[in-house]
Amino acid sequence: MEVSKLSKVEHFEDLIAWQKARILTQVIYQITQQEKFKKDFGLSGQMQRATVSIMSNIAEGFERNRPGEFHQFLSIAKASCAELRSQLYVALDINYIQQSEFNQILNQAQEVGKIIGGLRASIDRNRNE
Repeated sequence: MEVSKLSKVEHFEDLIAWQKARILTQVIYQITQQEKFKKDFGLSGQMQRATVSIMSNIAEGFERNRPGEFHQFLSIAKASCAELRSQLYVALDINYIQQSEFNQILNQAQEVGKIIGGLRASIDRNRNE
């Protein structure tokens, strides 16, 4: 997203990164409520926390109204995206999710990470101009 477009965004809910992170969060909560996941409080809870962290850090950083802080919070959100992707491999490896479900969710998480990365790059360009 270009900085000129970002400056027109008034609410974090308008950010595509946050919208996609919200959808990803819904998916993670749905899969972690499945029978196999329900009993694994550690993994399901960690995956839920990681995905909530993505959308929460986007929101918090945006509301700080300082490009440097927003960039930092986006970095945290992107790292949480990587954490979630890693946890998806665990869920696949221990047969909590099927390969097709894994592929779909992994693609969603990668897309969110790319969007966050693009937003960070846009902030960098704006700060360096």
